[in-house]
Amino acid sequence: MSKLLIVESPSKAKTLKKYLGSKFEVLASYGHVRDLIPKTGAVETDNNFKMNYAIIERNSRHVDEIARAVKKSDEVYLATDPDREGEAISWHILEILNEKKLTKDKLIKRVIFQEITKSAIEHAIEHPRDISMPLVNAQQARRALDYLVGFNLSPLLWKKIRRGLSAGRVQSPALRLIIEREIEIEKFISQEYWTIHLDSLKAKHKFQAKLIQLDNKKVEQFTITSKENHESIVGKLLLESAGKTKVTRVEKKQRTRNPAPPFTTSTLQQESVRKLGFTTSRAMRIAQQLYEGIDIGSGTVGLITYMRTDSLTLSNEAMNQIRGYIQTNFDADYLPKAPIFYKTKSKNAQEAHEAIRPTDISRTPQSLIGKLSPEQFKLYEMIWKRSLASQMTPAKFDAVSVDLSIGSEANLFRATGQTLIFPGFIAIYTESLDDASNEDEDSLKLPPLETGEILTVDKIYGDQHFTEPPPRYSEASLVKSLEEYGIGRPSTYASIISTLQDREYVILDKKRFMPTDVGRVVNKFLTEHFTRYVDYDFTAGLESSLDEIAENNKEWVPLLKSFWDDFNKTILEKSNIDRAEITQEAIHEDCPKCSKPLFSRLGRRGKFIGCSGYPDCDYTRNVNGDSSTPNEPVLVCKDPETGKDVLLLVGPYGPYLQVGVQEEDSKKKPKRVSVPKEISLSDLNEDIALNLLSLPKELGLHPDTGKKVIVNIGRFGPYVNYDGKFKSIPRSESIFDVTLERGLELIAEAIAKNAPLRNLGNDPETNLSVEIFNGRYGIYLQKGSTKVTLPKDQDIEKITFEEALVLISNKEASGKGKKKAAVKKTTVKKTSEKKLVTKKPAAKKKIVKTKKA
Repeated sequence: MSKLLIVESPSKAKTLKKYLGSKFEVLASYGHVRDLIPKTGAVETDNNFKMNYAIIERNSRHVDEIARAVKKSDEVYLATDPDREGEAISWHILEILNEKKLTKDKLIKRVIFQEITKSAIEHAIEHPRDISMPLVNAQQARRALDYLVGFNLSPLLWKKIRRGLSAGRVQSPALRLIIEREIEIEKFISQEYWTIHLDSLKAKHKFQAKLIQLDNKKVEQFTITSKENHESIVGKLLLESAGKTKVTRVEKKQRTRNPAPPFTTSTLQQESVRKLGFTTSRAMRIAQQLYEGIDIGSGTVGLITYMRTDSLTLSNEAMNQIRGYIQTNFDADYLPKAPIFYKTKSKNAQEAHEAIRPTDISRTPQSLIGKLSPEQFKLYEMIWKRSLASQMTPAKFDAVSVDLSIGSEANLFRATGQTLIFPGFIAIYTESLDDASNEDEDSLKLPPLETGEILTVDKIYGDQHFTEPPPRYSEASLVKSLEEYGIGRPSTYASIISTLQDREYVILDKKRFMPTDVGRVVNKFLTEHFTRYVDYDFTAGLESSLDEIAENNKEWVPLLKSFWDDFNKTILEKSNIDRAEITQEAIHEDCPKCSKPLFSRLGRRGKFIGCSGYPDCDYTRNVNGDSSTPNEPVLVCKDPETGKDVLLLVGPYGPYLQVGVQEEDSKKKPKRVSVPKEISLSDLNEDIALNLLSLPKELGLHPDTGKKVIVNIGRFGPYVNYDGKFKSIPRSESIFDVTLERGLELIAEAIAKNAPLRNLGNDPETNLSVEIFNGRYGIYLQKGSTKVTLPKDQDIEKITFEEALVLISNKEASGKGKKKAAVKKTTVKKTSEKKLVTKKPAAKKKIVKTKKA
């Protein structure tokens, strides 16, 4: 009896094949196999929201391979990922097989597993189930909503603002978060305030206390707001102290700090950004590798559980394994008497899965040194430590609070300190925080003190402070806010962030998000005219409705109808808005040339100030009153190699750096390098400039071929180059942070994309390969420069080498295969004839002149 197991990822397929052996054939779908047709009418809003799907072109050959394997199999197990997307992929595969009439008399079942281990896989196959239609419908509803928003709102943005823009059901509220924070920062007015401190001595031990009560009144943040006020208070306290202070209260108590729960998708992304410096997309990519399996010498093993989860729970088996490891490797005080259970606080959490943990806690990070890439090792170590720490005892501290009086108890200073007396989970792992530095837990120590003790005053002084605006969002804090608001799913956060950057709505500046002028205009348009659809509560409410559909508590078509009726009405109403109303606004200032009103407008390079009298009046200026990009060369630094000036200039494709100037008598052009869009010109300093000028930079050698892997910046942005193959570096990644490992990943993607579907062999006459490719306009044959398009219904597996040669020969015989070469040859011939004709009259004229002379 032949059995077939279908998964999403080819690397996962390889791992599973080693576990299942010859009993199973294991194939990969390579992700989604079908999607909505990319045109109007994909979702028939007037036909009960019928969704029209088509096989994704790049995966059509994998679908064909699955279909052929199903024909030969008696049992088919759909083992796509254990989430809604995975459930939908299994359903799509089954629908395709039904359309091809391949399911008759076959056992077709759905199996799921949270980890890729032999026991988990065997248990899943022993306990199969049918496809869960509520989960599929929840995914279909999400896809339909995203399509209806994107396919109807994005074209409106193209008409009213600029082509190439997009709006998304989740992307747009995320953009709103970033821009509202930026507006908050811009409106922020800093306020001065002072704190007053007392340094006192016991023996030689000096410690600090802070004023908390003055003349029997509590000291608030803005009690002391000026230098004069502070000086007056300090002088008064110094006089009253007479060099002494009295201990009026000593309070000692023990406090505990509990461990953080094991990772969810969201917290894994946040900690990867904070602790490891990864982007969210890089963290998810590396986690996927650890989940699908790594060859660790003894074979390919899945090292962590499924990395798309909201759950904080651990299986009983995992819990017992972790507790057993603690018991064996730590003192008894580190193991709690009972397992620790955690409950999620995030909105719309789906707790069907486990938290992210190692598949085997006894597989320590140290045991994997040299078997994982540096990035894989860092992420695995962090997951391993957090999982272990989550089941350890709390850390214990001795906390001391002391009040000191000056003159009388009307004036009180307070000192606090703590000493770590038992590390507990801190011995393994501590969680990072956003926008706060972690203080050393054992750094704040106070000497032994007793009530009534008199101490010596070392000094009383004030510290000046200014309130600061809220920080811009980092990737970690943005993910945290999205989760708190219930916007989107943790599995989509990385793609949301990438889309915002790809559309150039935001840029990362010092690892913080700054909105661009385009992003501001798009957000202004959406918040003013599509207020409901960028509302945080409305977006979170939709997520809750999708959860209800997944739980079979709600129907999906009525949800779509309710959404579409209002949304479509709004689209129709807003289609007549004047473009100028969106892309420009009055600044209440007159033009210095013609006195007509000036407007802030959105141009190709961002916002600028322009005259309303254009084109009669061509006055323009930068929004800041000067030029945002220099028209004249700006000196940045000196090139240490040549000693020449490094200049910043602007060309037709944007700003660039140039070493020196073009010399009139030299044909050699100065070295130039483009400044990537994600680097703000205001932040361009000597270090960044010299880093850019060091490009192209060699990352290292390819381990298989020994050829160089290089990073550089071209006209279309940063890229990796290897052996003539180029791959763009995603905008979410800095070119300076790209490692050899990451470069190899990008090159592998480029090679896979351009790889032939089949190699039929070499033409015996020319020794050129005859190959089948999947191109932009369909499947085609290629030999050398000759290409032959194949019919859409052609089964590429049935084409023989001989048939291919006949098709190519017919194309070459017709002359179409060499059309370009023939044109080129004719052009050369005509040019040479023209030169001959020009020379002959000149020669005759010269002979005539000679005879006259």
